[in-house]
Amino acid sequence: MYTNSNREKILNKYSTEPQIYAAYPDPEKQRRYALKAGFATLLVSALILVSLVLS
Repeated sequence: MYTNSNREKILNKYSTEPQIYAAYPDPEKQRRYALKAGFATLLVSALILVSLVLS
């Protein structure tokens, strides 16, 4: 654990930063994300249109 003190001699403790384990998604996952986003957009658009027609 990393420590330092300020002018008033108060001790501050800082934990070490973790490694970043996330990796950029491969092209297949990117296509699936895009497809899911398209379906979600269509669903939300359809719900908005239905609510406008019924109101």
